[in-house]
Amino acid sequence: METARKHFFFFSLFALITLIGSFPFLQAGASDRQLVAYPFDASRTLGRAKSDDKPEPDQIYYKVWRLIKEDYVDDKFNGQNWDIWRHRYDGKLKTTDDAHKAIETMLASLGDRYTRFLDNDAFDDENSQIHAELCGIGIQIGLNKVQNIIIIAPIEDTPAQKAGLQSSDEIVEIDGVSTKGYSVEEAAKHIRGSINTKVNLTILRNKHRLKVAVMRARIPIKAVQTVKMLDGDIGYIRLSSFISQQANREMREAISKLGTAKGLILDLRENPGGLLTNAIEIANMFLDHGNIVSTVDRDGYKTAQTADGNQLCKKPLCILINRGSASASEITSGALKDNGRAILVGQKTFGKGLVQGINRLEDGSGVNITIAKYLTPADIDINKKGITPDQVVELSDEDLKAGKGCWWNDPEGPQVKRQPEDFKDKQLKAAFDLLKVKVGQSASVAIGH
Repeated sequence: METARKHFFFFSLFALITLIGSFPFLQAGASDRQLVAYPFDASRTLGRAKSDDKPEPDQIYYKVWRLIKEDYVDDKFNGQNWDIWRHRYDGKLKTTDDAHKAIETMLASLGDRYTRFLDNDAFDDENSQIHAELCGIGIQIGLNKVQNIIIIAPIEDTPAQKAGLQSSDEIVEIDGVSTKGYSVEEAAKHIRGSINTKVNLTILRNKHRLKVAVMRARIPIKAVQTVKMLDGDIGYIRLSSFISQQANREMREAISKLGTAKGLILDLRENPGGLLTNAIEIANMFLDHGNIVSTVDRDGYKTAQTADGNQLCKKPLCILINRGSASASEITSGALKDNGRAILVGQKTFGKGLVQGINRLEDGSGVNITIAKYLTPADIDINKKGITPDQVVELSDEDLKAGKGCWWNDPEGPQVKRQPEDFKDKQLKAAFDLLKVKVGQSASVAIGH
């Protein structure tokens, strides 16, 4: 059988609405037995086992038991003798489904919501996220105010756009089945499928029903959602995820595109995390020295990752964060805050300071295992605590109802076209005003010299 390959991930419980729907969101990478601070090996895949590989259910179960025994961050295993699980199901596992259920029961005993089993489909989704592509038609979907599935936007140069699908189209049927009562996740699951297969959608547009057949294809996942210049001299970058291997390239391109900006706003709100290496490399773009993050395993072994000195951007920097900023987002924002490189604006972050190892099992399923915790450069453990911004900007219910929350989440629904430069976004406006002052001060100092 093919040797299982492990990738270190940060995991958040948030769901991410993706370019073709939604899927469980996972986070961060390295190969079997590598330390978490080492580079992610993009040449290694997380693919399914070959079809002629037929592992025994007992083998699958034992593999997970052994991984927990060797790698789990808590060597007390939530106050239990881990050996009691070794032979718990001897002779009782007849199918892979039996093994999967037994694994889920065993993992639940750890009381760790981040250590969890992934079935084959979930593991394939994770692999697609890492490689920055999924199989679908290329639409962002959401729920409107009456909980109907609507298209937020078709992605440029995708089958959905070529088929004429439009923002605010309501998807009333998928392959002849009504979407009434569907969640975003359920709709996305039915829209996705194998490359070069068709999905038949019934669309409601301006009270007219239209039938549209769309051929599925590979859809790229973008990490950088928005790159804009605000008021002529403040650059704005919205990074929605650290999961894709292309996130670093997209960030470099975004910074380059905003080359004439006098200051930058990096928006990490509602960013649930991603690859550890992405968090490190993106922090590197703004640092010329200093520690970025340290990981601590169950033996207390501490590994620090430091800036490599190849700073890409030296301009004044504000980072927007909120309760939806987790894991890799907290590594990047924590690193830049502790090193005095950026001012953090918004709300306290989620507080996800644990590292997961993602392991592919021989039957194509997988398991997330918490294998370490991480510390910010100031040796702060933010797990369950979060990072407090330098300038706190809370949002009341009235603010949210008035559309003063994240500009892309309008209270009137996803069909409303909002732009960051409308400055209704209260936290963005605060960061912009602060950065304007900072840029002005920098200019005064430069003139004085």
